[in-house]
Amino acid sequence: MFRHSQLESVKAWIANPAHAAMPLHARIQRAVRQLIVDGALGPGKPLPASRALAVSLGVSRDTIEAAYAQLHAEGFIDRRVGSGSFVAEITEFTPGRRLPRRDTFPSDQAPALSRRGAAVFSGGGVREMPVPRPFAHGVPETRTFPLALWERLERQVRKEVGAQSLFHGDPQGTEPLRRAIADYVNLERGARATADRVLVLTSSQQAMALCAGMLFDPGDGIFLEDPAYYGARKAFEAAGLDCVPIRVDRHGIVVDQILAEPRRAKAVFLTPSHQFPTGATLALDRRLALIEWAALHRSWIIEDDYDSEFRYAGKPTACVQGLDPHGRTIYIGTFTKSLFPGLRIGYAVLPPQLVKPMTVARTLLDGHTAPMAQLTLARFMEGGHFGAHVRAMRGVYAERLDVLAGLVGKHLSDFVEPQVPIGGLQMPCLLTGGLAERTAVDAARRAGIELLGLSALHAAGDGKAGFLMGFAAYTPFEIETAVRTLEKAFRAATKP
Repeated sequence: MFRHSQLESVKAWIANPAHAAMPLHARIQRAVRQLIVDGALGPGKPLPASRALAVSLGVSRDTIEAAYAQLHAEGFIDRRVGSGSFVAEITEFTPGRRLPRRDTFPSDQAPALSRRGAAVFSGGGVREMPVPRPFAHGVPETRTFPLALWERLERQVRKEVGAQSLFHGDPQGTEPLRRAIADYVNLERGARATADRVLVLTSSQQAMALCAGMLFDPGDGIFLEDPAYYGARKAFEAAGLDCVPIRVDRHGIVVDQILAEPRRAKAVFLTPSHQFPTGATLALDRRLALIEWAALHRSWIIEDDYDSEFRYAGKPTACVQGLDPHGRTIYIGTFTKSLFPGLRIGYAVLPPQLVKPMTVARTLLDGHTAPMAQLTLARFMEGGHFGAHVRAMRGVYAERLDVLAGLVGKHLSDFVEPQVPIGGLQMPCLLTGGLAERTAVDAARRAGIELLGLSALHAAGDGKAGFLMGFAAYTPFEIETAVRTLEKAFRAATKP
């Protein structure tokens, strides 16, 4: 018979709410198995007779028989007719071979990661809020998205394509979507794209990770805007690259610093249409200078065109990729900002020689993007719905930006100076009073408001203090409520 402590251990296992979904015989089987694995029941030890154990646990004998039968099938016990059930002779669990408990690894011990793994982990990754709250940046309005239209198009695709959409997709992306993307960026962004040069991905972040892993070796240099998009810096640093910060002014990245040391890096990462986070647009002469630099030194330009659809003043400038006759520019785009984050579709327009290598590398990551979503998006774009949605949202976002700028000027002028952008989904604000950036961000978070500090986006973390305020996903009423809350939080934080 089990000792009292062993019997109580089995009873505790059965009664544990975490195991409630298991059938009763499975709970008993797992409890006895754990006693064997832990060494509490050694090899050759007899188990209680099924009738006696059933009485002790208050269950039927059939339940115990089912548990014992499973233990026997798994090799944990031997059953001998006329003799009973015994713990099997399992070498791995004999006392001489078991690892002493004091030598096992504690659950809180740091894992033995590779250098690259440690860099990825220490970088903290890129986290997004599942349900955004003001003023989380980079989040589009999703509540007014034409979901009924999307579902209708999805049903059409499912009816026409059938089970084919349930299989593995083309790693490069479905041809209809690649064609629709090429047509769109050629028309709206002045790109040089064809369907066979488009690689459909899950996100722009994946595109940056692919570039980092496929184009560079650890220790290679890459010029990076300073301040820069944190996801890009983390992707390149995780790959072991030497990120060389290049100052940004009101005309974008200062190319003189690149031309002064042209061989220090093998690439430059840009957000030229709407620099993150300053909002600056890269001047044409600087674009042309970078294109010539890349051609002369066989370097790469990685262009992230993350939210160029939303421009509220002036005419949009052509993308760098469209100006580059030498094929040294990799153009990255995403539908996360223009449609909705849950779509998980981004893309890269690649130079012809990179299409096959990048596609092969993509098969080692996630293989392919879901065909159903791709085909639905292709139909959404082909039918003119994408353009219509972007135009509608452009008007909505322009109004919300005006509301936010006015409310910040009215309620937060003692603390910040808004830098009203000509496009995008967020507005930078520079702190002008005595309120420290960390204090401001922490005070806002305690009040239920999300702000992204600006100084941490600079390479040395010593840029101008301030924060980003996303506005696209929030109604004028929500913006006003949040600004008033922020004012109270800031005033409370500055009280002696």
